[in-house]
Amino acid sequence: MYILIISLVLIMALIAMRISSDLKIPQLLLFMLLGVSFNFFGADFTNYNFSNQVSSIALMFIIFYGGFGTKWKMSKPVAKEAITLSFLGTVLTALITGLFVYLVFDFSLLEAMLLGSIIGSTDYASVSDVLVSRRLKLRYNTDSLLELESGSNDPTAYTMVVLFSTLLQGKNVNVPVLIILQVGIGLLLGFALGWVFIRILDYLNTRENMEVILLAAAALFTYEFTNQIGGNGYLAVYIFGIYIGNKEFVGKREVVFFFDSFTNLAQIGLFFLLGLLSDPSSIIAMLPIALVIMLFMTFISRPASVYGLMAPFKLNKNQLPVIAFAGLRGAAAIAFAISVVNSDTPFLNDLYHIVFDICLLSSLIQGGYLPTLSKKMDMVDPEDASLRNFNSLQDKSDVGFLATKIKADSDLVNTYIRDITLAFDFIIAKVLRHGETIVPNGDVQLKVGDVIVLAGRSYFDVVGTDLLEFRINSHHNWVNKQIKNIRLERDSLIVLVLRGDNELIVPNGDTTILDQDTVLVLEASNAK
Repeated sequence: MYILIISLVLIMALIAMRISSDLKIPQLLLFMLLGVSFNFFGADFTNYNFSNQVSSIALMFIIFYGGFGTKWKMSKPVAKEAITLSFLGTVLTALITGLFVYLVFDFSLLEAMLLGSIIGSTDYASVSDVLVSRRLKLRYNTDSLLELESGSNDPTAYTMVVLFSTLLQGKNVNVPVLIILQVGIGLLLGFALGWVFIRILDYLNTRENMEVILLAAAALFTYEFTNQIGGNGYLAVYIFGIYIGNKEFVGKREVVFFFDSFTNLAQIGLFFLLGLLSDPSSIIAMLPIALVIMLFMTFISRPASVYGLMAPFKLNKNQLPVIAFAGLRGAAAIAFAISVVNSDTPFLNDLYHIVFDICLLSSLIQGGYLPTLSKKMDMVDPEDASLRNFNSLQDKSDVGFLATKIKADSDLVNTYIRDITLAFDFIIAKVLRHGETIVPNGDVQLKVGDVIVLAGRSYFDVVGTDLLEFRINSHHNWVNKQIKNIRLERDSLIVLVLRGDNELIVPNGDTTILDQDTVLVLEASNAK
């Protein structure tokens, strides 16, 4: 019987996704309502212990894949702003909201702060759902900023939930030590285990598509091991995801396809579970309180945090309203609320249904109006609107991209694209000029400083041991030598030189190797 019900839920969720697309409403809202609807058919599900385990694992995989899909090169220009909002922004939003709840409603100070912490983080699943389903590509890298912030702020909120939950239980807690352990151990193990497991992947070099199993197990291990020794498992698994996701390895494309589907399933399950655990009469009873809190967060606490913390960064004035309004609540708040209800934390108010209503209203109001606000603020970049960007396309297909910059002495200066004949099976995918994307039609004339992005079929070396990478230091015998004067082993070739942070040099005999260059050398034992 349970199998039949689960299959029906999944089928109905897929139908809900189509309805969401047609009606242009957030699909996660429909997943919650789907769970609520089961209560009208006699479902009486109140197993918070089981729900806590399921929601924690689901959120863990959502956070892991949020990190895995974060392309650091794209996020780096807005990393300072995103990380500031992720940590300080989450803390300020939670504290301001908690103080408001304490002053306006019948909450104790600690219980009010606990509620503020539960709903303090911007939800990655909800933000990503709106951006992808409505094909929103925002100007000034704002979408990258929102995705990095929402993907990394759950650990901050979770640390605050642990703190105030512990205080409510009357336990003695050293607040600075708790925060240092949560954050410090989480960061350390995230990087350390990422370093370990990427080497295990390289060592196994499997061709049986077992990478998915290994990474799923590694993510679970990272999360639980970090929790067991007092760290923040969500922070660790997010850092682990970023580290692994920005490396290349055999089977990465299969990993992307699997976790794309699996995290969708996790989101369906999480939001459906929230609805299933709810009581319709309690939803209605808590709606006025939730509406006031949600409106306060949307128009007071979140904007105050965003405008205050972003002032030193001098963002475009049109960005700030969009960033402030994009603080959607969702999966993390659900998991944290279930965790608190399942714990020994004493509280006098119906936190669960308040959180449910806040997520419901946030998804409906903020998720529904965000695309309209983005257009009104002239923040939508129509030229680059797409369901997936160049980086995700590389992960999900056999397409690869190369970039080359037009220098002053290049034969391509002032050449029209229609007059360029490319060797091999390449095509010009786009042209970047002063940071702006230009659609590469035949009438585009190339200028000095333009960056041409070429697309073609990618190649991945399943052996991976022939290509060696190493850094040149001041004592290396190649430093300050031209390649034609370097004695290489037989069947060896210097194929690429990386200089500085982003200068790629295709070498020839006259290329001089400098101190701190990174050199890639092909050493093929079977070369002909």
